[in-house]
Amino acid sequence: MVGRVDVLQRNPNVRHWKIDGLDLSALLTPARPKHEGVEVTCTQRQDHGLELALDNKLLELVHPTLEYEVPTHVELPIINTNRTVGTILSHELAKRYGETLLPDGTIRFRFHGSAGQSFGAFLARGVTMELEGDANDYVGKGLSGGRLIVYPPRESTFVPEENVIIGNVALYGATSGEAFFRGRAAERFCVRNSGAWAVIEGVGDHGCEYMTGGRVVVLGPTGRNFAAGMSGGIAYIWDPDEQFLPNCNREMVELERIDSPEEADEVCQLIAMHQRYTGSTVAERVLDAWPENVPQFVKVMPRDYRRVLMEMQAAATEAEVPI
Repeated sequence: MVGRVDVLQRNPNVRHWKIDGLDLSALLTPARPKHEGVEVTCTQRQDHGLELALDNKLLELVHPTLEYEVPTHVELPIINTNRTVGTILSHELAKRYGETLLPDGTIRFRFHGSAGQSFGAFLARGVTMELEGDANDYVGKGLSGGRLIVYPPRESTFVPEENVIIGNVALYGATSGEAFFRGRAAERFCVRNSGAWAVIEGVGDHGCEYMTGGRVVVLGPTGRNFAAGMSGGIAYIWDPDEQFLPNCNREMVELERIDSPEEADEVCQLIAMHQRYTGSTVAERVLDAWPENVPQFVKVMPRDYRRVLMEMQAAATEAEVPI
């Protein structure tokens, strides 16, 4: 029925003032090819070139893991035409192991170069992808329990925290896992993140837009419209110069301070992991003066999320009270 507009007709029994005078002839006229050799419907299967995907090599390298469940640690080059690296691999792991997947750190790839779009997309639990270089847009899209680590080349001379290391829309729709980026992200970092935990050293406009879960620590500046539509999760912004307030969209969030030792320890541990995985000098400076730096963090807390957490805590407390 694709393209068969010749079997469609307007229902004469529908009468509404909004459709008076509406001319549907352009929609109900069958399309005709404008040139020879051109069709108006899909007549050929698209060739995605999957046989050229880097994941085919990754699958070969992790064969011992798939067969005997022994760890695999490999170092590889990567270029910007290598897209969605890790996605086919994660699919195979999910098919074989189901929801349990693999223990943390079972598979570890260390890449060097410039990664193409969607590096680590849908990366499964048990897989760590470390990149010495930089990456294009959609890093960690749909991250599903894996770990991503990106930092500049060791020989680079630029200041990481002042430069963009990953592109737009990183961690879009991530559901779980961890990500550590030494450097800044471009726009729309962690949009629709629902469960991943991440540390970054600066973000562009619209950070944490529509975020519903997870934790994000930003050790640097943010762009405009931060937290727009953010209904869940928590973001912590290190703001020693008090520049964050005008960049935050406070329609759905409150700005607070870290208010408990347990929460401070949680943030501290995330930053310590960031420093250990990426060698971040920013994280090192923050940790070296941690007691003095804790008050400089702005906690971005969605109102509804806080209400739900309080209701859950009250219910748990009530359940513990003996009758």
